[in-house]
Amino acid sequence: MTGPTAETQKGRYAKPLPTSNLSYSDDVSEFEPFEGVAESEVTPRAFAPGGVLLEALNINMCQDVNKPKHYTTDYYMQNLVVRRGQEFVMQVTFNRPLAPEDDFHIEFAIGSDPSPNKGSLIMVTFGNRGSGSWSGRILQSQGTAVMFGITPNAAAIVGKFQVYVAISTGMGMQRTKRDPTTDLYLLFNAWCPDDHVFLPNEAERQEYVLNDEGVIYQGSSTSVTERPWTYGQFERGILDACIFILDTSQTPIYDRGNVVKLVRVGSAMMNSQDDNGVMVGNWSNDYSLGKPPTSWTGSTKILLQYANTGVPVCFAQCWVYAGVFNTFLRCLGIPARVITNYNSAHDNTGNLKTDLLFNADGTPDRRNTRDSIWNYHCWNEVMTKRPDLPPGLEGWQVVDSTPQETSDGYFRCGPAPVIAIKEGHLCYPFDCGFVFAEVNSDVVFLKRDKYGDLTPFRVDKTYIGEKILTKAVGSQEQNNITNTYKFPEGSAENEATMARAEAYGCERDHSEMPEDDLSVTVIVEPCVIGQDVQLVATFKNQGKVLRNVTAHLDCDIVFYTGVVASHFKDITFDVTVLPYQSYSVPFKIPGYEYQTQLSSQTCLRFIVSGQSGNLHVLDLKVLELQTPDLKVTLNGEPLLNQEMGVKVEFTNHFSFPLRGVSLSLEGAGLIGPKSKYYREIPPQATITWQETFIPRLPGLRRITALMDCQEVRQVSGFVELNIPYPAE
Repeated sequence: MTGPTAETQKGRYAKPLPTSNLSYSDDVSEFEPFEGVAESEVTPRAFAPGGVLLEALNINMCQDVNKPKHYTTDYYMQNLVVRRGQEFVMQVTFNRPLAPEDDFHIEFAIGSDPSPNKGSLIMVTFGNRGSGSWSGRILQSQGTAVMFGITPNAAAIVGKFQVYVAISTGMGMQRTKRDPTTDLYLLFNAWCPDDHVFLPNEAERQEYVLNDEGVIYQGSSTSVTERPWTYGQFERGILDACIFILDTSQTPIYDRGNVVKLVRVGSAMMNSQDDNGVMVGNWSNDYSLGKPPTSWTGSTKILLQYANTGVPVCFAQCWVYAGVFNTFLRCLGIPARVITNYNSAHDNTGNLKTDLLFNADGTPDRRNTRDSIWNYHCWNEVMTKRPDLPPGLEGWQVVDSTPQETSDGYFRCGPAPVIAIKEGHLCYPFDCGFVFAEVNSDVVFLKRDKYGDLTPFRVDKTYIGEKILTKAVGSQEQNNITNTYKFPEGSAENEATMARAEAYGCERDHSEMPEDDLSVTVIVEPCVIGQDVQLVATFKNQGKVLRNVTAHLDCDIVFYTGVVASHFKDITFDVTVLPYQSYSVPFKIPGYEYQTQLSSQTCLRFIVSGQSGNLHVLDLKVLELQTPDLKVTLNGEPLLNQEMGVKVEFTNHFSFPLRGVSLSLEGAGLIGPKSKYYREIPPQATITWQETFIPRLPGLRRITALMDCQEVRQVSGFVELNIPYPAE
């Protein structure tokens, strides 16, 4: 987002809007005269008893006390990180014991030109002075050392604050010198009932805020695959990288406590489509100017590269956007999770119809088909209240950073209340209609005659949004959350939802399809990449008339977006189906027929269509080819701060060499992103790669390894280890 410059906005604002948190000149002076006091008159006049002016000598942010209570021990940084709406302590050492007459306060400043009325300059007072939005109290006073308790407002700005002790000298306020080691990072707080991101369940907080490893589901609805993803929100430099993203977006400092505005900005900034954001999307199969989306093991390398260069990182697809966005959200304290929607509709006309066109002979009409069905699409959900909406719309909200359509001028999506999508209330912001169509569209199959006229011959109301998954809380299992997005097909509640959506302008298909007594079903057996594919097409005749069927099998290699990468086989065949009988036709698709054309794709799509008189039947199946595994093993005793080793092994069991092979591994709290390159791995050859690491964080941890090359993508493996917590 390219924001206004200070010069062009000179006549619009009294002062430029503060939009930078990390890089700005220090605007807080060490001495500030009171209003009406001339600079020449500034001399201390109000001395404390004994004539010794109060002076703050040292500020201790008490990290060992605060971090465990705020669940921020894992952040790999020198400064204190705390969560808003919850008390933290700090100790100030003065030059003498406090006296009742002493007039002082503690200041917290964020951004340039901090202002009390904008919430960017907080003055925490003690004693008889009126308190501000943050509260403070003296917990303990021993000689010259005083322990203070500070509670930030539950709606405070999120980011990096400078900390000062300011003491009244009679003519003005004398502040402590700028000390970067006392800077304070303030986050959203899922543990605070007054914070909009409050999450009442502790197990869910552990998962959706504190878990730095995850699983992203890919594949197809009938063949789900799991992709390990390292979020790494606590790794060195990641919190600063997330604040850098907000700075780059030029989001005003005083908007950064508003979770709705912040996630909306984050959704736009994850992609580089129109605002120089974090990642460049690429679905072309040509990744020569960057890294293939399939080669990333996690978010940390992407975020650090962007923060260090300011240049969008190449390349990403939907699961990469969702994984990195999840890191951004959890790092700032917002409960978030990655969602996978299987058979996700991507319609070009904004209605609830996904049109798939076929020629008169039953073959797909690729030239005229504009809509697409993604095998899967990944987005995020965040847990938050929605004070901008009527009651009942709080809870999980869809946010999507994959650039698809613009929302208020930028490529972004959400937050859209999941409950509003389920109930068809598409009038509420943001982008409910777009998400609703992704999970609820009807697939309309149309035949195109030689004149270009289209005739619908089948409508499938259950294919889109067939399965919606996220990782389960506290385990690696799948959590099917389809019922949070939609009522059961055919139920009265679902019909009411669809009618409500149509009333808001989402056009539905109302084609009247006769009950056909002929149908076809395709079943494809799971298959490892390179092996022969076993497929069975079963025609079922539920009528009393014999059916002679002219049928066609169409075999394509497809991108996960449903777009055809290459067409590799056609088979035309005839079937006779007796009344009230079924007839199955088996097919074997040799591995060599598709292997040479796979490139970076691992999805095969099979469409069987048939015609008997005026009856048209069709079924399609997407097969996600299985890839081999990497073997990841450990050596050494799993202990905190003690060196261990990890070994990655791979044997090329293919009949062809693998060229330009990239190996990557990382593990949050264990080992940062590492990579190794192999020019070629011959058939039946084995490679071994070993690295050492020192565990930084205790608990259940994971190291993920991934191999990527032009011949085969997304070969992965992982190993888990439990690092014991230190004795109390």
